[in-house]
Amino acid sequence: MRMKKPRMLLSGKVRIENYIKAVEAVGAEAVAEYPAKIDTGYDGLLLCGGADVDPRYYGEETDGSVGIDAERDENELALLRAYVLAGKPVFGICRGHQLINIFFGGSLYQDIPERELHGRGETGDGRHEITALPDSILGELYCENFYVNSAHHQAVKTLGEGLRATAWWDGKYAEAIEHTTLPIFGVQWHPERMCLGEKRVDTVSGLPIFEYFVSVCQKKRDKK
Repeated sequence: MRMKKPRMLLSGKVRIENYIKAVEAVGAEAVAEYPAKIDTGYDGLLLCGGADVDPRYYGEETDGSVGIDAERDENELALLRAYVLAGKPVFGICRGHQLINIFFGGSLYQDIPERELHGRGETGDGRHEITALPDSILGELYCENFYVNSAHHQAVKTLGEGLRATAWWDGKYAEAIEHTTLPIFGVQWHPERMCLGEKRVDTVSGLPIFEYFVSVCQKKRDKK
């Protein structure tokens, strides 16, 4: 009997097609909604990239944050809360990575001095090396040191409760976080723009992390 595909809820507004293709390429069904209904009937939640989260959620005035979308902030924080309470897997990419940190009580650098090294240029995403812990998701999927793309001007400052940083750029900014007890993790870079039609020869492939996320969702569902 054929196993039912895991169903992933994707929340995002920008270039959502890339996320859909990546999720479907690793054997899952992608359902993209915005604003998404607070529905934990899916096997996992993917929080996609986008504009900055309102700094009021981590107790700061706006000082470099741009493109704030109040409706999206409220919707995605409610989604994340629902999936945390349901104990279901969550994967955050760029903005999603930052949102996870904020949800658990962390804060952000609103405009990093090295933004030109990390942001998108005329030819697309930037690129840099990161260092991952050997016992982390990234360390096991890739290796200790590898190259990724980059398209952000904010970064994790104070880690949220229950989170650990598992990869860094230049030992300074967290490029990946994992929750210590929950199936929740995030990356600052864009794996959906490092695979399939947008695969790069100067970075690792982004597909393995989507494969990992889908496998976690599958295992979680099968345990029911």
